[in-house]
Amino acid sequence: MTWRWRYENANGGEVTDRPLPREVFPSQADAESWLGENYRDLLESGVEQVALLDEDRVEYAGMSLRTE
Repeated sequence: MTWRWRYENANGGEVTDRPLPREVFPSQADAESWLGENYRDLLESGVEQVALLDEDRVEYAGMSLRTE
């Protein structure tokens, strides 16, 4: 299993027009920990929400990076 984040705009479209981290993680917990440490940087880069993928299977989607 490999876990990764798909970065999305506010409408759920994938953000592909800018350089963003393309990390791959060995576990869901590692991916979620990384996001907790890096979500502010992603917001500053124009990412509004994320989807967590296990290989090509979506574990969950539409998770907002905004805290309010």
